[in-house]
Amino acid sequence: MDATKRPLLIPPDFATYAERHGIFDMYKRLLEQLIIKKPEDPLVFMVEHLKKENDNVPQIIILGPPASGKRTMAKLIASKLRAAHLTPDNLISEANIDTRKEAQGYLNSKQPIPTDLWVKIVKSRLAFFDCIRKGWVMDGFPYTAQQAKALQAEGIYPKHFVLLDAADTVLIERAAGKRIDPKTGDIYHITFDWPSNPDIEMRLEEVPGNTGNDIVDKLVVYHRHIDDIITCYKEVMKTINADQPKGDVFAQSFTFLCSESRSHAPHNPRILLLGPTGSGKAVQAALLANKYNIVNVSCGQLIRQAIVDETKPGLAAKPYVDKNMLVPDAILMNIMKSRLSQLDCVSRGWVLHGYPKTRDQAETLNSAGFVPNRTFFLDIPSDSVIERLTLRRTDAITGDRYHMLYNPPRTLEVKDRLRSDPKDMEEAIRGRLSQYSGYLEELVDCFEEAQHMNADQDPHTVFECVESMMVNPLPKHYDN
Repeated sequence: MDATKRPLLIPPDFATYAERHGIFDMYKRLLEQLIIKKPEDPLVFMVEHLKKENDNVPQIIILGPPASGKRTMAKLIASKLRAAHLTPDNLISEANIDTRKEAQGYLNSKQPIPTDLWVKIVKSRLAFFDCIRKGWVMDGFPYTAQQAKALQAEGIYPKHFVLLDAADTVLIERAAGKRIDPKTGDIYHITFDWPSNPDIEMRLEEVPGNTGNDIVDKLVVYHRHIDDIITCYKEVMKTINADQPKGDVFAQSFTFLCSESRSHAPHNPRILLLGPTGSGKAVQAALLANKYNIVNVSCGQLIRQAIVDETKPGLAAKPYVDKNMLVPDAILMNIMKSRLSQLDCVSRGWVLHGYPKTRDQAETLNSAGFVPNRTFFLDIPSDSVIERLTLRRTDAITGDRYHMLYNPPRTLEVKDRLRSDPKDMEEAIRGRLSQYSGYLEELVDCFEEAQHMNADQDPHTVFECVESMMVNPLPKHYDN
């Protein structure tokens, strides 16, 4: 592009539209399915796939040793997510007649069901309407790594894999107390989960095949295969200690299920840093910009640059800046819009700080199409801000910045020529803090999905927290 011409301004709607509708992720999933299915007519396949596509549903496998509580957890999670609950038993019972008879034949002769038959059963069940539209939670399967790999070859791979783990001695003791309701199939325990309904209590029976020797044999088989199964699902796996109260196991499992794996689809960061004066917004913006090659957009710097360049918005803002008055929102938005629409911001992403400061500014920014996909509030106590800013000093000759407590000058000569900025006087700082506090609540309401960070710690520690939330998808919120 000719550098003598005006900067190319690109409407921000392109990136926000693609991100809002998951366009890049959709293409990625289509390509994956094309490679897996290898249809004769790719165009027809893609059209049909898009018609039934609903990838925003749970796809979960829960495994664990016998008596680890995987069936109970799966039922709770399936109920919470309103997803289909799949078990080896109901997979067989809900298969078509011929497939069911074939599987029952192997079971009656006490032979393992072949892997290809299991894949056929699972594949046909996942094609049902409830699994496509609501998602699925499968527990107790696959039994072996061979089955897991065969499922993957058919494109059946969970978004989350939960492994419940506990010591063998705990599991053997727990299995001895298990009871089953023959009417509903619900599992209870004489110590940990006894039913409150007397009718249920009367019809409880011991679980068949649950003696001490039976559990030991099952544990031997489980340990023989589980390490190889883990290698198949290690990218989406979370191990949870099953030797704790049921509510705690469920809470930890559900927290993991609300997380989303990192996507390989194109993604441009649009980061907004909010916080009081002295919270370290400029430092975090510089660290992010340097590491990820995104554009560091400082509102104050943009205003000063616009005045120096004598642009139309800059000339309009100059009288207000000279009189130490707030620049009107319309002028500020023109300056922000001009910068955020430039090619580098659109193609590389940006980190913005110093704006917006009010709800009106935030809504104007969003309505103009500059919607941040990550917003961080850098929270810090007022006393810490005052300590940070009132002790800041600048070398009048070199321009180097010092802090009398954390980064003092090394020589008396430098110390004698240090100067403090009038803006760093305590009274001025308290005024800015008061102004921020006045608008804080409405900013929080405007950015409901914002993440709050403790900024009263080492800048690199804060950066690690911000970075982790930037590179990973935000947790999913399921409706109650």
